[in-house]
Parts: sequence; structure tokens; C-alpha cells
Amino acid sequence: MNRACTSDRLERLDLLASRLKADEAMTLANLAVEFRVSVRTLARDLSILRERGLPVETERGRGGGVRLDRHWGVGRLSLTYREAVDLLASLAIAEQLQSPWLIANLDSIRRKLSASFSPSLKDRISGLRKRILVGRPASAMVLQGFAAPALDRGDLLTAFLELRVLRIVYEDATRRLSDRIIEPQLLLLNYPVWYVIAWDLSRQAVRSFRCDRIAAADLREETFRLRPAGDFAEAIDGIEAISP
Repeated sequence: MNRACTSDRLERLDLLASRLKADEAMTLANLAVEFRVSVRTLARDLSILRERGLPVETERGRGGGVRLDRHWGVGRLSLTYREAVDLLASLAIAEQLQSPWLIANLDSIRRKLSASFSPSLKDRISGLRKRILVGRPASAMVLQGFAAPALDRGDLLTAFLELRVLRIVYEDATRRLSDRIIEPQLLLLNYPVWYVIAWDLSRQAVRSFRCDRIAAADLREETFRLRPAGDFAEAIDGIEAISP
């Protein structure tokens, strides 16, 4: 086969793969006409695509339907590290809500996600659910001063998962700013308001911070250990949260 023919075939294979991924009703005969080749040539092209890993299915009989296996994209999902962290936190929240409709496959999904993390993080991932509290929706008074956070919360979630110290700039109810160095120990959701319950290294005490009032966050290299649950009993006293 000369170079021109090889180039034509490679281009045709790429176009054919794109057509199959469009998930439209197609037949061998129609595709052969569209690509101006014989049905026999088209069948050879499909065979090459199968060898490349594309799960092409063909139906025998009149019409000769062609399609990709309906699960062909499953397992090809690619997530960034922060996307995976966000998804793990979302799964932990779904588990806390204990909805029978959502809960069925969460364990297997979390296990598969966890498998993509380093061994040193897997233990922390398995305990993530116990560190996220879901309480009642926020009160009307709290919602009066609530605004959707403008800051990317990636550093906060990463610090929470990896047990890393976080420097934040926090704006209190009087709009006064302060620098804090914190260990994010627990997260609390009073929908739609999130709180981080932390050990404040600046004050050497437990403090709660509304996430929408965190004006800036800087992830530090230092790590910390989880403190005993009793240290946070007063901070979450009276919060009717779903028990972890």
C-alpha cells in the first residue's frame, strides 16, 4: 500500500471512529456509501478499530447495524486531583444523607476513587465520612448575610483531606479581617452554608469559620493529626447533625 493510500485509510479510520462515537443509528451499507468504500473494506476498517480498543458491535442480518458498546466510555473518565477530592467530599455528604436511592453504589464508587490515590492517603479517605457533618438548613437570619463563595475552595478541601495546615484570611460578622493558621478538622453543612471546625493555631483553641467568609487561603506544607472528638464537643453542641 503506498503512502497516499495509507494516509487516506488513517484519516478514514479517524473519521469512522468519530462517527461511531456520535451514537447514531448506522448500518454497514450506509457507512460504506458515506465513506465511498465497499462493505468489505469498511468491515476491515471496523476490525482495525476493534484492535485499537474501540468496542465496535455489528449486528448480522438485513441492515447490518453498527454501534459502539453502550458502556464503551465507562472507565475512561479522567479526573484531576482536585476534582477527585471534590467528588470524594460529595460522596461523603451523600452517605451522610443516607438516601436509599443514592446510597446503593456509593461504597464501590468510593473504593474505585480511593484506588487512584497514594497508599498514604487511603486511610484518610476511608475516614472522611466521619469528619463531615450534615445539619439542618441554615436559618433565615444566617441566610441574610450569606453569599456564594467567590474563592476557589480547592485548597481548603485539600488541607481537609491531606491533614495539612492552612493559612486563611477571615472576615468576621463585623467585616474585620484577620490572619489565621488553622488545622481543618471537621466540616459542617447547614445548607447552603459550610463551616470548617478547626484547631486555630493562632488562638490555640477550637474555632468555627464560615467558608463563605474565608477571603483567601494558602495551603501549607506542615501536616497535623486529628484531635480527639471530645475537643470539639462544645463547638458542635446543639447542632442537630446527622450522626457520622
